[in-house]
Amino acid sequence: HLAFFNNMKYYFIDEKNRLFVHAGFTSMHGVKRETDAQTFYWDRTLWETALALDKSLSSDSPYYPQRLKVYQEIFIGHTPSTNYGIEEPMIFANVCNVDTGAAFKGKITVMDIDTKAFWQSDPLPMHYPDEKGRNK
Repeated sequence: HLAFFNNMKYYFIDEKNRLFVHAGFTSMHGVKRETDAQTFYWDRTLWETALALDKSLSSDSPYYPQRLKVYQEIFIGHTPSTNYGIEEPMIFANVCNVDTGAAFKGKITVMDIDTKAFWQSDPLPMHYPDEKGRNK
């Protein structure tokens, strides 16, 4: 098991140039030019950038964040949507956050990345009433 975990990739880019990464990245050139691997699992600035982006700003604008232009879509977790009072995946710009708080009291979510249809479990406490998760 240790060998399996030690050989896991930090991210995946599919044939449609969609990025899958736990948290984010900071390089304006994308994940291949990221200088610190910890960014892939700790960074929240990618998500914060997508949340704060002026929705009227065209992706062709010189003011549009360059790192959002590198990939067709970016799928992340790490920052639960429940932090914002939302129990479903959140999509801002081309960033889709599918973390719906299962490590706390939320649900596990799976998504069809082509249609954005999603399915969710019941909230964690319904399955594991004595489990505190990260609520300790």
